[in-house]
Amino acid sequence: MEIEIVTLSKQGGRPYNEDVHGHWHDDRFVACLVADGAGGHGGGDVAAATTRSSVLGGFAAAPSIGSDALRALLERANLDVVARQAEGGKLAAMRSTVVLAVIDLHDDQLAWAHSGDSRAYLFRAGALVARTTDHSLVQQMVAGGMIDEEGARLHPQRNMLLSALGSVDEAPEISVSASMPLAPGDVLLMCSDGVWEPLGDECLLETLQASRNPSQWVELLDQQIKVRAKPGHDNYTALAVWLREDDEDTRRMPAVADQPDAS
Repeated sequence: MEIEIVTLSKQGGRPYNEDVHGHWHDDRFVACLVADGAGGHGGGDVAAATTRSSVLGGFAAAPSIGSDALRALLERANLDVVARQAEGGKLAAMRSTVVLAVIDLHDDQLAWAHSGDSRAYLFRAGALVARTTDHSLVQQMVAGGMIDEEGARLHPQRNMLLSALGSVDEAPEISVSASMPLAPGDVLLMCSDGVWEPLGDECLLETLQASRNPSQWVELLDQQIKVRAKPGHDNYTALAVWLREDDEDTRRMPAVADQPDAS
């Protein structure tokens, strides 16, 4: 399959952007990442950038879609963030969520790993078929039947995380999926909570169904966030991956487009 990647990252209503995204590929694997830093005063962006460097650098050194390998990458990134915390000052309390997705182009398989509330979504034939589950207080409330997904999205404690990288005393919770088969026409979205929180899963699906290509979809997401988000809203980052049948005249390498990062 061929893949096309389009990215978007903006500071929203915040003074600066603490989100990052990134990807790496060789002839077989494509690894994509979104990380959302927290800590304020410059610490969050350092945590997110440290996470990106650690995870993608580690993956490039030993590419694999295996669940143990993906978990080890996030565990290593946690230690790398903790090591930077030791520098003190604005870095002492920094944290970062992370979501990593790996595509095996030879076997047409996908697997993902995450910690926190940055998400990965898999869409097929215009429907949502898989999504990560947040490590958050409101997600526990959903699991317990206390509120539904829409209630979680609007809950006043929706930003209370139960896990993120940068944990010293207790290892962060890391969830890793089993390998999932991919098919031409599948779409993968990875995003920070600044995307899914103001939009909700229904809007993500509606805008996807209204789009002919990933660039158009990302533009629609950007427009809808600006319309729906409250003043002073969070940074928002999206990385969209579209999969298509191989073109005999085109290599199986990802075409990449970045949307402007301005607010």
